[in-house]
Amino acid sequence: MSELGASCPLPASSERVLLAHGGGGRLSQQLFEELFLPALRSPELEARHDGALLSAGGARLAFSTDAYVVDPLIFPGGDIGSLAVHGTVNDLAMCGARPRWLSAAFVLEEGLPLSTLRRVVASMGAAAAAAGVALVTGDTKVVDRGRGHGLYLTTSGVGVVEHGAAIGPQTVRAGDAILLSGDLGRHGIAIMATREGLEFETTIESDSAPVHAPVLALLEAGLEVHCLRDLTRGGLASALVEVAQAAGLGCALDGAQIPVEEDVQGACELLGLDPLQVANEGRFVCFLPAAQAERALEVLRKHPVSAGATAIGVVSSARPGLVELDTGFGSSRLLDMLSGEQLPRIC
Repeated sequence: MSELGASCPLPASSERVLLAHGGGGRLSQQLFEELFLPALRSPELEARHDGALLSAGGARLAFSTDAYVVDPLIFPGGDIGSLAVHGTVNDLAMCGARPRWLSAAFVLEEGLPLSTLRRVVASMGAAAAAAGVALVTGDTKVVDRGRGHGLYLTTSGVGVVEHGAAIGPQTVRAGDAILLSGDLGRHGIAIMATREGLEFETTIESDSAPVHAPVLALLEAGLEVHCLRDLTRGGLASALVEVAQAAGLGCALDGAQIPVEEDVQGACELLGLDPLQVANEGRFVCFLPAAQAERALEVLRKHPVSAGATAIGVVSSARPGLVELDTGFGSSRLLDMLSGEQLPRIC
């Protein structure tokens, strides 16, 4: 439940809207604020973070869960199996935790080729091993043909928090630097191109990858990390709006410093998409004191997954809850959370 922010009333025809938009973006936010939170309220849920921080026997733990409905199941740069591992590992990392254990629940559609399932399970195992996590429990269910779109996956994860820092929107301060771990948009465009049979001069591969190593390196270096957020559905724009609204502060971004590869930019222009709203599966933003930004970038750039890290803006007390982008052409624009789901079943 990471697509959060300010609340606005659910439409009377919310069931039809949910079907039409795939439950993403602003609608997920509205459902959380007006339906799920009132019914399921807890201090951990109200924190509006990528995972819950829990205490057990003197240990600090992070717990997260996510469902994956990506179409197609296999795409350039990954598949639903590796994606599920990376997504849950990254949610735990955004809590500042070291990922340790995962569970997986498979909803299989009758008629799913066994070769596809073998590929996904093998990929999942390889991704877990590479990330240093263990898949320790799970479940399988089979649904009738035509009711499961091949395969749905739900993963949950537990990580260990090895520090005493409070990482979340409530810790963000005016003057903080905003760091981005790498280029944007490759996951969403890889999915769209494969799904629609689009061909570009080069094959655009998903950025799906675990990001816990650079996050833990920041913490081990003693840097004062205030907030972390991965850039999944809704991309950079939605993530920053969520943080700005939760922190009650504004974000001022320098568009010239936000990296988007030329092939991704071209594909977005062709498809009418904003790369700042396109999903990523191996990218995150980090908020920390501006005086520590250069050191943090040095740490991030030592890791392949964040080698392209850059500073993209600052937090301001002006215009609370808003994210303003300097376009570099003498003008600026406000970024908004993705409305609906531009790319349904993207993760």
